[in-house]
Amino acid sequence: MKIFGIAGWSGSGKTSLVVRLVPELVGRGLSVSTMKHAHHAFDVDTPGKDSYEHRRAGATEVLVGSANRWALMHELRGAPEPRMEDLVARMTPVDLLLIEGFKHHAHDKLEVFRRDVGKPLLCVADPRVVAVASDGAVPEARVPVIDLDDTRAVADFVVAHCGLARGRARGAA
Repeated sequence: MKIFGIAGWSGSGKTSLVVRLVPELVGRGLSVSTMKHAHHAFDVDTPGKDSYEHRRAGATEVLVGSANRWALMHELRGAPEPRMEDLVARMTPVDLLLIEGFKHHAHDKLEVFRRDVGKPLLCVADPRVVAVASDGAVPEARVPVIDLDDTRAVADFVVAHCGLARGRARGAA
């Protein structure tokens, strides 16, 4: 399973790019999963639902399954945040795992950069940023710069960088 990151500051357009990139890559015959890092407390459950009540009652893990999907929620209950590698190990192998966030982790990533966000370029200090997707010129970047709105070009870069062939069989590495 290849791992590739989409990193950048809040408000840069990471999620919008991932939402466009996934169907482009799936359309090329690749199996793709995503993992997103959140910097805040988040909830994927609804108060009043059974699974929420199980969690609130103190369960460490709650698994909900149906004919359409299953979801596993794990409460840390004061334990340290898991390492990215530990979370990746829980994922079902696919051709490509796109990681949104985890911008300071040591994996290859594409930086989403918008000058109007007012934050510094990550690629200047992070050698694992292998390209930048931006809505404007980024002359100070020492890596390839791709038009943020050109989803096909971003997908071409990701596929080439990760050594993924078009139409590769599901789960192949």
